Amino acid sequence: MKIKNLLPFFTILFTFIILFNGKKYDELVTQRLATNVAICLEGEPCGAATSASSSPSAAANSVAKVQLSEGSEHTVKMLNNGAGGQMIFEPAVLKVSLGDTIHFKATDAAHNSASIDGMVPNGANSWAGALSQDISVVMDTEGVYVYQCDPHVMMAMVGVIQVGEAINLDDIKASAADKKASFMLNSDRLDEYLAQL
Repeated sequence: MKIKNLLPFFTILFTFIILFNGKKYDELVTQRLATNVAICLEGEPCGAATSASSSPSAAANSVAKVQLSEGSEHTVKMLNNGAGGQMIFEPAVLKVSLGDTIHFKATDAAHNSASIDGMVPNGANSWAGALSQDISVVMDTEGVYVYQCDPHVMMAMVGVIQVGEAINLDDIKASAADKKASFMLNSDRLDEYLAQL
């Protein structure tokens, strides 16, 4: 007798699930977000309609390029939190001159700086700092270097340095695809950094 009383409830629930499943809702939201809109500023005439879906690609094309750092001594902080997110080197992307020195500062504990095999210029010296210790590296070979924090590489705690001309950038980008497979978080971080060169 109690089952008969619950039958209308189960019928309504089943109908609701079929008609309002998550996939249809997601499609409706996506369709709504892709609708063309006119962009208007107060007091200004409305401009042409633009598609909301084109905004991310426009932002991707306007990546700010890093400029050559001044001086011959540069400091990179190893941080738990920074302007660019969690587990980060700051600055994460540097352009320096041949012969410049990079001072990696253990601002927060349990970080290090270590070059990544296969992601430095041919003939360049590698380095591997100890945890929670500062390390200084003289950049004596031209090209692009990618380095990491060993304990936090899964979180994409990496950095990029361009010394002189980026003569090995294509090789670095090819290696980056393999390196990203080891990232559990921030999987696009390395690509974003390389795009700034």
